[in-house]
Formats: sequence, structure tokens, C-alpha cells
Amino acid sequence: MTASQTGWIPAIIAGIIATTISYAGPLVIIFQAAQGLEPALVASWIWAISIGSGILGIMLSWHWRVPIVIAWSAPGSALLVTMLPQSDFATAIGAYIVANLAVLLVGLSGAFDKLMQRLPAAITAAMLAGILFRFVVDMIGAVPSAPVMLIAMIAAFFAGRVLAPRYAVVAVLVTGVAITALSGGLSGSIGTPHLTMPVWTTPRFDWAATASIAVPLAVVALTGQFLPGIAVLRAAGYDQPAARPIVSTSAIASIALAPFGCHGLNLAAFTAAICLGPDAHPDPARRFMAGIAGGVTYLVFGAFAATVLALFATLPKTLIAALAGLALFPVVANSLSTALRAERGRDAALVTFAVSASGMTLAGLGSAFWGLIFGLAVHLLQNAITKQPDQATA
Repeated sequence: MTASQTGWIPAIIAGIIATTISYAGPLVIIFQAAQGLEPALVASWIWAISIGSGILGIMLSWHWRVPIVIAWSAPGSALLVTMLPQSDFATAIGAYIVANLAVLLVGLSGAFDKLMQRLPAAITAAMLAGILFRFVVDMIGAVPSAPVMLIAMIAAFFAGRVLAPRYAVVAVLVTGVAITALSGGLSGSIGTPHLTMPVWTTPRFDWAATASIAVPLAVVALTGQFLPGIAVLRAAGYDQPAARPIVSTSAIASIALAPFGCHGLNLAAFTAAICLGPDAHPDPARRFMAGIAGGVTYLVFGAFAATVLALFATLPKTLIAALAGLALFPVVANSLSTALRAERGRDAALVTFAVSASGMTLAGLGSAFWGLIFGLAVHLLQNAITKQPDQATA
């Protein structure tokens, strides 16, 4: 069947799959971060990130005729798992706004590329790995509580990584749900689907929360999402759009939706790859429909966010923990590889990773912030010593 015969169908399917994978993996991290929040606030959070991702994806893909996939920050969600219990939701909302204002300033100034050059890649990658590492550890720690289900899910993931890497997380979800259903482990019901009404939370600003949440959230968004997202676009042969309009519009939408729970929208990387290759459509000029189809799918899921929440609530916590850990496993592996690749700078990267993964709190500031600070301190110290003239023969 030729490209003309297939029309837009492959691109539309690719967009739907990309969005579905976003819900199968990264969304479960938000459920973990939202422990203790009222269901209405969690539903509003899901509504905000879904509607924002959908509208941005449709607008940008249509305008640039490029398959641009917008998503929420999975590493940012992971950061909030440890940060939200230490701050009330209104204070966290204030930190979201500050974080995305910083992203907006970087986008508008055109300083994105310069900022990425100044921040050592090993340190930012180590901070990202440290934030996410606990999810992998929690997944392994949950094995004794449900060994059959979790071992089957882990086996499905690693088999999928070889056979069909793009769908490995979907295979994990299907495996876990099937075993849970057969064992009678599903609890509750999703009820009748109904439209979700967003809930406004008036932001409150606090310096400690700004430093603990906003700084790492902005750094993670820029280095862990926008940077690889732009790289994926360029690798697929799309030289346009430039980073500036994507970063800026994503930040503006994030700020507007923050009072409804949105912690940050950014360019997708892994799921975007599904929409950028020949599998999406043989003709690169027609792949933009994948971005639009993915955006429409986001809008549908977002409109029924409360139902999505109820659906995931029927699943056991061990399944959610395993799904989150496995969904983030490739990100942790790639981040550690980047952090420790070069011998020079390895000390600073390891310090960053260890502090970020520790979960420590100092002066009211979280481990991700201190991981970045301590890692940069080691980096600057060792660089200063290296650049000093040899005093031995003086």
C-alpha cells in the first residue's frame, strides 16, 4: 500500500499511541506525587496537564507543519513526590509559576542554547538520575509483596525493550492489569464517565518552596525535556521550529494553567520519537498530523480526567510503583551513562547523583537543589585547581 493510499491513517495512529503511552507510564508518577491530595485537586491536575498538552500540540503542529508532541515533565513529577509532602498545594502552585517564569525568560531571551552550554551536562544528567533513582529502587523493593505480578511485569518490560522498545511500557501495563484481574486484585469501579471540572487554587509564594521546587523544576524542564526534545526533532530532520517559540509558548501555557494544578508543560522526547519516524508516515511533510492526533487524544483524556483517575485507582499500589519504576528505567540508565561517561567531571556528577538521590533536606531546601549546588561546587573547585599554574618549581 502506497503513502497516497494510506493517507493520514498511520500518522493518526502514531499520535494516539504516543499519547496513550504517556498515560500508561508518566501519569502514574503524578498519582504518587498526589498522595494526600483531595481527588478533585488530582483530577484538576490531570485535566490541566492534559488540556494544556493537547491544545499546545495541536496549535504548534498545525502552525509549523511538524509533529510537535507536548507533554508534562515526568522528571518534574518525580521531583514533586518528595517535595509536595513538605509544602501545601497552594505553595507548590506558587513554585510552579516561578519555575515556569524562569523557563519563559530563558525562552524569550534566546539564551536556551547558551544556558545548556554553561551547565555541565554530566551534572544535570546526574541530578535527573538522582531524582528518578528512587522509583527504580521502590519498584525492586515492592517485589516481595507481589512477586508473581512484578516479576512478570519486569520480564515483559525487558522483553519488550528488545522486541518493540516503543511499546515496552504498554506491555508492562497490559501484563500487570491482566494478572491483577485474574487474581481478583482490582478494587472499586470507575463509575459513569463524566466531564471533569477544573479546580482553582490561589497560589502562595514562599522562598524555601521556590528554591526547593522551582529551581530544580526549571532546570529539569530545560535539560531533561526541552533539550532532548529539540535534539529528537533535529535528528528526525526537522530544522524548524527553533527552540525559542516552543519553550516560550509552553511556559506561558504552564503559567496560565498552574492554578489548576499544572506543574509544567514541555516538549516530549521519547514519545515524540513515535511520531517523527517513517512508521508514523513515509512522507515527513505529512507526519504533523500525528502531533494533531496526539493533541486531540490528550483533550479527550483530559475532559474525562476524573474517570482516568478512578480507573487508575482500581489498580493496586504495587502495580503503580512497578509501572512508574519501569517507565523511568531507560531515563535513569541514559542519565547515568551521560553523567559518568567522561572521567573528568565524574566526581562532581557522582556527588550530584548521591545528594539528589538521598532525599535529604537542609535549611528547608530539598535534595535535588542541594545535589545541583554541591555538584557545581565540586566542579568549580576541581576546575580551579586544574587551571592553577604549577607551583612546585616556584
